[in-house]
Amino acid sequence: MTFTSADRAELVRLFRERLITVMTRSGLNQSAFASRVGVDRSTLSQLLSPANDRLPRLESVASIARLGQVSLDWLLGLRDAETAEPELLTDTLSFERDAASPLDGRLVRWLEEAAGYKIRHVPVSFPDVLKTPAVIDFEYEHFVELSPQRRLEITQSRLDYLRRPETDMEAATPAHMMESFARGSGRWQGLPADIRRAQLDHLIDLCDELYPRFRWFLYDGRELYSAPVTIFGPVRAAIYIGQSFLVMQNRDHVRSLISHFDQLLRAAKVDPRQMPDYLRRLRQLCR
Repeated sequence: MTFTSADRAELVRLFRERLITVMTRSGLNQSAFASRVGVDRSTLSQLLSPANDRLPRLESVASIARLGQVSLDWLLGLRDAETAEPELLTDTLSFERDAASPLDGRLVRWLEEAAGYKIRHVPVSFPDVLKTPAVIDFEYEHFVELSPQRRLEITQSRLDYLRRPETDMEAATPAHMMESFARGSGRWQGLPADIRRAQLDHLIDLCDELYPRFRWFLYDGRELYSAPVTIFGPVRAAIYIGQSFLVMQNRDHVRSLISHFDQLLRAAKVDPRQMPDYLRRLRQLCR
């Protein structure tokens, strides 16, 4: 899945700025830098162009981080500290390919493996597990790898997880994402108002039902930015970068992503107890 929202543009912009920083510090010209990180000079020129809207392959991102002795999560804009963390690039880092969408069955397996731990989640839009079948079909209809039945099965299995008494999960979404949904703009342009209203009603019901096992926060996306990430307790974090997950299992670096997530919660404009009333107000925007 490729990002079409301002979030993706911000991710690419941060990556470009930090790539320029790494290049400048290296003292290498473009040809030498491209050779050292294993990309063509033309590819590097594209990544440096303000008109570019794509990230390189994950292997290239890792190679750039290694050459610059910076952390991968800093290079991807997930944290401000750039402390070098070379162990990230060994057996504690992996690429999980063939993830056509963030609605991927591997997330169910990772949830099971993290049973008993708190799960922290920043979705691409708002949590898939809370979406109605009509909204899931609208968003994922072009991803032929996922049949409608498979989409429902994955979503239902994750909802079943949220309903377990031992579940402890937090999610954070930019507030403007929900306003865009209510108005039917951006990625939801063309989604009928009756489907949007039904979705908001569904969200209200689930927020009441699942609290406090599931707690959903809205933060100001103009103040803070986050890439889509799910943190499975202290043992694993999976960053969705489009068609692949970047999976981290070093506990020090998982903790740094937990700190990043907690910053979103501290800046929240809407907390879980306020969420139902907030969603009811949004419902009035559905026209």
